Amino acid sequence: MSPTSHASAAASPWRTLLPVFAACAAIGLQAGVALPLVPLALERRGVDKLTIGIVAAAWAVGMLSTAPYIPRLAARLGAVPFIIAAVVSGSMLTVAYTLTDSVAAWFVLTFLHGVVGGVPWVVSEIWMNVVVEEKRRGRVMAVYAILVALGLALGPFLLQVVGVYGPRPFLTCAALALLVAVPLLPYWKTAPRIEHHADSNYLQVVAAAPLAMLAGFACGLGEQVAFSFLPVYAVGAGVAAETGALWLSTFVIGNVILQWPIGWMADHFDRRGVLAGCTLASMALVLLLAAVPAQSLAVIAVIGLWGGLSFSIYPVGLALLGQRFGGGDIARANTAFSMLYILGGLIGRPLAGAAMDAVGDPGLGWTLAVFYAIAGIAALLAFHRGR
Repeated sequence: MSPTSHASAAASPWRTLLPVFAACAAIGLQAGVALPLVPLALERRGVDKLTIGIVAAAWAVGMLSTAPYIPRLAARLGAVPFIIAAVVSGSMLTVAYTLTDSVAAWFVLTFLHGVVGGVPWVVSEIWMNVVVEEKRRGRVMAVYAILVALGLALGPFLLQVVGVYGPRPFLTCAALALLVAVPLLPYWKTAPRIEHHADSNYLQVVAAAPLAMLAGFACGLGEQVAFSFLPVYAVGAGVAAETGALWLSTFVIGNVILQWPIGWMADHFDRRGVLAGCTLASMALVLLLAAVPAQSLAVIAVIGLWGGLSFSIYPVGLALLGQRFGGGDIARANTAFSMLYILGGLIGRPLAGAAMDAVGDPGLGWTLAVFYAIAGIAALLAFHRGR
């Protein structure tokens, strides 16, 4: 084979991933715009925070209730038709928010959003794990995480232009959902085929890769607790609310900066050791958060490092998953991983809130430290056992 052929072969996996990378960036942007809209609208109407929390949780319940069927439907319908059907449905649901003020109706709409909203997320991760070569898996998952994080970070800036109240931001969000479909349309018939094994089940794949699944759970718990409570923690520490919002931006920017080097490490060193380093360092940083003055520049460094390292738990876990599974099992494994990520947030948010009510702001770091420590110790034990 000529050098040119070698170069072409080496580049082809990346070319195959370009449409799904573009779709993932659009998914992140749409999520960055969508996440605050319903809570802010309900709060403006005087709805109590418990009810707002219940409505917000409906998305996760919807996703968990239907995620087990995603691999089967993706195998039957094809990756691109399934994703496009989901994003079109999600776009119509977003428009429906502008047609009613009923809190009960918004709960149902949020639940239905969860039903279809998990499809592009899960199917795109399956697509990547099916296509990528093992030697590049860590870096591919890092690029994926960077693109989603960039979209999440840009979303709030777009809200500065379209506003956060009234129909306009919802209609903007509906248009952004359709944007996810655009890079995928040329691959309607040529996208990688997703296999589904009828005899496989979720308990089997969780038991076969417990460390990767624990990583998904710990990352979901840490990220979702941070997005829910970091601004609240900042205000409680005496920081202005606007500055608290910047803390969240710092958390996401840390992810963008650190994903590639950690992805490179995941391709060149034992991924169990990399996972142990990310989780144990995250544990140390959340404990350090309470010891650093909230008005100092040092707190920005702590939050940025915590964001970068804790976000990295997810793509490293995905790389471990792709390393362990193949064929039809990877679809089930990816779905189980995503479900555990969502479950981590459902469990972590009330635990963190209760801890902060009981012991004050340090309860945030203590809660997260426990779960980071569990995942870190498990990764460390697996690393030493493997050696």
